[in-house]
Amino acid sequence: MEPHDTVFVYVGAYSRGRNEGVYVYRMDASSGELFLTSTVGGLGNPAFLAIDPQQRYLYTVDEGEEVPDPPIGTATAFSIDRRTGELGYLNRQPTQGAGPCYVTVNSSSSFVLVSHYYTGNVCVLPIHDGRLAEAVDVAKHEGSSVNPDRQQGPHAHSINLDPASRYAFAADLGIDKLVVYELDSGSGKLRLHDEFQAKPGAGPRHFSFHPAGKYAYLINELDSTLTAYSYDGNSGTLTALSTVSTLPDAFDGENTCADVHASPSGRFVYGSNRGHDSIAIFEVDQDSGRLTLVDHEPTQGKTPRNFAIDPTGTFLLAANQDTGTIVTFRMNDQTGKLTPTGHVAEVPEPACVKVVRFA
Repeated sequence: MEPHDTVFVYVGAYSRGRNEGVYVYRMDASSGELFLTSTVGGLGNPAFLAIDPQQRYLYTVDEGEEVPDPPIGTATAFSIDRRTGELGYLNRQPTQGAGPCYVTVNSSSSFVLVSHYYTGNVCVLPIHDGRLAEAVDVAKHEGSSVNPDRQQGPHAHSINLDPASRYAFAADLGIDKLVVYELDSGSGKLRLHDEFQAKPGAGPRHFSFHPAGKYAYLINELDSTLTAYSYDGNSGTLTALSTVSTLPDAFDGENTCADVHASPSGRFVYGSNRGHDSIAIFEVDQDSGRLTLVDHEPTQGKTPRNFAIDPTGTFLLAANQDTGTIVTFRMNDQTGKLTPTGHVAEVPEPACVKVVRFA
C-alpha cells in the first residue's frame, strides 16, 4: 500500500442508545494507525455494514432490540465522500425480518441482500441511485437442529454472493445448512437452488469466497470449525473438501467462532475465535483448496466478533467487541502470520469493520 493512498475504515457498533452507531477513521497507509474523523448517530445497533463494489455507498442493518419481541429491522443507505470519508444519509427501509445481522451488495450495485437471525429469513432490496427501495422478495427458512439452546429454529446469520452475483449463500446457524438461492439479476427475486448440510450442531455463521472464486470457506460458530469447499460457478455447486478446528489442541475453554476471510492473494484464510480470543491462520493449498493450520494470533482483546483485511493485504483489523477496541496487525503474505503494529483504536462494542482504499 502506497503512503499517498487514502484509506478509510468504517466501524459499525452496538449503540444501545448510548453511543454513536458508525465510526469513520482515516488509516495511515504506512503504519496502520487509525484516526477518528467522524461519526454517525441515530442508528439502533448497526451491527453489520456493506460497501457497494464501486465504493460510492455504504449500507447498514439495524439489529434492533433482543428477543422475545424484536421489531422488524431496517437497512439504511449512505453516500460516501471520497475525499473525507464522511457518510451522507440517503434513506432507510424495513427489511421484513427481525434481527438483521448481515448485509451484502451484488456486483452491479442493483440489490442489497439481508439475512435475519431472529426470524430466520433473507430479503432483497433494490437500489436506485444509492437509495434503497422496498423489498422485492423474502425467503423464509424452516427447520431446527440438535442444540436445544441455539437451534430450536432457523437463524440466518449471513448471506453472501458468489463472484458472478448469480448465486446467494445463506449460512443458517439454526438449521445447520447453507441455503443457496439463484438471484434474478433483473427482478431481484430469489429461487431456491440447493441446500448443503453442515455437521449437526456445527452452527454455520459466516461464509467467504477465495479470491479466485474456485474455493469457499464456512466458519461454524458452535463447534469452532472451518470447512473448505470447492465451487463450481456454472452450477452453483459446493463440494466439501475438509473441516478443521479453529482451536489449539490443548484449549479446553468455551469458544464460539465468528468471522472468516481469505487474504487478497488467496494464500491464507483467517477465522476469529471468541473465547480463545484469537485469529486462526490457515494456509490454502492452491491445487486442492485444503487448509493447513499455520498459527493462532491473540487479538489483544475480548470477543473478536469481526475483522477486516485491507484490499492490499497489508493490514488486518480485529474488532474486539467486549474490550471496545480495533487492533491493527501487519500481515506477512509469505508466512500468513500477523504482527501487532501497536496501534489500537477505542470503539464502544465494535461489531463490524470495513476498509475502503481510494488511490
